[in-house]
Amino acid sequence: MNKPLVVCSEEIYHYSLGDNHPMGPDRVRTSLSLAQHFQVLPEFDLLDPTPVNEKQLLAVHDPGYVAATRSGKPAPEFGIGTTDNPHVPGLEKIAAKITGGTLDAVRAVWEGRAPRAVNLSGGLHHAFRNSMSGFCMYNDAAVAIHWLLANGAKRVAYIDTDAHHGDGVEQLFWDDPRVLTISVHESGMYLFPGTGFPHDIGGPRATGTAVNVALPRETDDFIWLQSLHATVAPLLQKFKPDFIISQHGADPHRADPLADLQVSIDAMAVAYRSIGRWADKFAGGKWVALGGGGYALDSVARAWTQVLAAVAGVEIEPSATLPANWAQRTKADPSQLTMGDTGVDLSEFNPDRVMAQQPTPALIATSKTIFPYWGLRVYG
Repeated sequence: MNKPLVVCSEEIYHYSLGDNHPMGPDRVRTSLSLAQHFQVLPEFDLLDPTPVNEKQLLAVHDPGYVAATRSGKPAPEFGIGTTDNPHVPGLEKIAAKITGGTLDAVRAVWEGRAPRAVNLSGGLHHAFRNSMSGFCMYNDAAVAIHWLLANGAKRVAYIDTDAHHGDGVEQLFWDDPRVLTISVHESGMYLFPGTGFPHDIGGPRATGTAVNVALPRETDDFIWLQSLHATVAPLLQKFKPDFIISQHGADPHRADPLADLQVSIDAMAVAYRSIGRWADKFAGGKWVALGGGGYALDSVARAWTQVLAAVAGVEIEPSATLPANWAQRTKADPSQLTMGDTGVDLSEFNPDRVMAQQPTPALIATSKTIFPYWGLRVYG
């Protein structure tokens, strides 16, 4: 059996909006280095991506927007050259290669040349049809989903575990019943992009295929894990996807500066492994995992190393020791010496339990708007 693939390219490591911008450099490089430290990287074959071509980009982005990304100058009307998204010369070339990496990974898995794949540089889920948004230039997941639908896939599930709502992917497939988008995120009442509420359920031809669990600030491990497991698994069982693409922004972590959730690396690792099991159970094993947000270098690298471990099917114990120079390299808390976070005990959480025993208000709200369309029992 071929190894899973990981997208690697010196060029894509440099997707950055500036050294002092939250979307700075070294997130992917540091993650791959940590994966090498734990001997996870040798479990993969490396995939050097081909840049996405114009036709593939135009499948999900407007011609005027694509032209603006290539103009070499700011275009605020397209979201390029704003405070959030400063103009960076040449960024479109890097974004095209990242998008090509996700497309190459999906093609390889769909065509049976690899069992699974990862593109940590991908997951640029805020990019819209006609604008750059939330640090994201091209929507790599949407390009890959469009390709799958054009090449034999009947149903594709997109699962987004980033702290921020996966708005770009959702909107691009808002009225397409072939695509199920599920986003578990901090509520837009508190956090960018201000969208993704339980009543957002898809267009008239695809009602019930946009799923949003909007969590309150300070959501902890158990509520986050329950929200994910009690929503995603039953919907996948009903939807029966041919392929799963998941986005794993590391910003649900409790140390992330741009979100307010209180999730541990340990809980995130549980979620990644659950998605792997669901891919095997509900999608014939066809799974590509993407990166996304995350703005504290330490937690990004630890989370994404666990994404790689989940895709490769190997274990990294929470007690595994980090490299000796880790705190200096990542500006981490000097007391953070292991892969897992201090004081976390998830022994009472059962990832095989789908039905929530004590559903939270967020889970109840989503179940009331979504579950009836799928014949599932509503909570509350």
